[in-house]
Amino acid sequence: MKFADFICSEAILAQLDAQDKESTIREMVQALCRAGKVENEEFESIVKAILKREELGSTGIGRGVAVPHTKHPSVNRLVGTVAVSPQGVDFASLDGEPVHLFFLLISPPDRPGDHLRALENISRQLRDDTFCRFLKQSKSVEDIKTVLMEADNNQFGS
Repeated sequence: MKFADFICSEAILAQLDAQDKESTIREMVQALCRAGKVENEEFESIVKAILKREELGSTGIGRGVAVPHTKHPSVNRLVGTVAVSPQGVDFASLDGEPVHLFFLLISPPDRPGDHLRALENISRQLRDDTFCRFLKQSKSVEDIKTVLMEADNNQFGS
């Protein structure tokens, strides 16, 4: 699975404004609403589902990265977005460090395989220091789209 299979480019946020976990999740889900990938009336329900998942353990996996995600019946296919926070967000990350890179995923409950493949792709790419550095240095949506496309084309070491 490639980023192009599930990342909604119209919902990418190059300059995340949020300062905390809940605001980050709200800003990213709102971007998916604006892009037409999530129904506006499902906004609160999806935010609550992601926050409930966060209660099980932070999806701030360390090294400045978080992957908030949930399964939700309002989507009929896997959808996600990416956000970069230049200032960093306290996301209760496993290593205690601020998070600068966010990958948010929402998938239908009946498609767990897609959800796992997307998480696997993200985690594989995030093991590559060059990929992470380029994403963190991205200043625009176009920069982020280019880095994701290069990752899809195996132009990093992972």
